[in-house]
Amino acid sequence: MTPLAQLLEAALFSASRPLTPEELATLDAEATFADVRVALEQLREHYDFEPHGVELLELAGGYQILTRPMYAAAIERAHFSVRAPKLTAAALETLAVIAYRQPVGRAEIEEIRGVSAGGVLRSLQERGLIEVVGRSDALGRPLLYGTAALFLELLGLRDVADLPRSEELTIALQPHRAVPDVGDEAAAYVEAES
Repeated sequence: MTPLAQLLEAALFSASRPLTPEELATLDAEATFADVRVALEQLREHYDFEPHGVELLELAGGYQILTRPMYAAAIERAHFSVRAPKLTAAALETLAVIAYRQPVGRAEIEEIRGVSAGGVLRSLQERGLIEVVGRSDALGRPLLYGTAALFLELLGLRDVADLPRSEELTIALQPHRAVPDVGDEAAAYVEAES
C-alpha cells in the first residue's frame, strides 16, 4: 500500500463518521483529489481481496471503515458496540415521509400522518436524522425538512437515491399467500380412496 493509502486508512479507522474525499485530501498537502481517489480504491481492494473483518464503505457522501456484516451479530451480542435508542412508530413514519417527500413542510407531514408532528420533528432533529433544508414560498414561509447525513450513514446509503422505490415497497409489504403443494393434495386424495 502507498503511504497515502496508509494515512487515509489511519484517518478512517479513527473517525467516528464517514469522511469525505475533501476532508481526506487535507491530510496531505501534496495529494490531489485524484490521488485520494486512487488511494481509496487501493484501500478498498486491500480489504476486499484479503481476509479482513472490516471493509471500506462509501456512505453518506464519504467513506468509513466498518465491521463486515457477517461479524456484526457476534459483536453486538458481546456488547462491544453502542446502539442508539430505537425510534418510535411515529418517528419512523415521519422519517419515512421526509425521506420520500423531501423537501417537505410540517403541514404536509401532518396531512399525510393525520396527527401533529411538532414533537416528533424536534426529536428527529435532536438525533441528527433530519435537518431544515430551506423555506417554502407558501404563506408564512414554513420550514422545509430533509434527511441528514446521519440518516444515510445509519442506513448504509450513499445518497437518498439509493432508497427503495415506492413500487418496490408496495410489493415487499404485500402479505405472503401460501401456495398449496399439489403433490400433498394428490397424496391425500389417493389415501382417501383406499
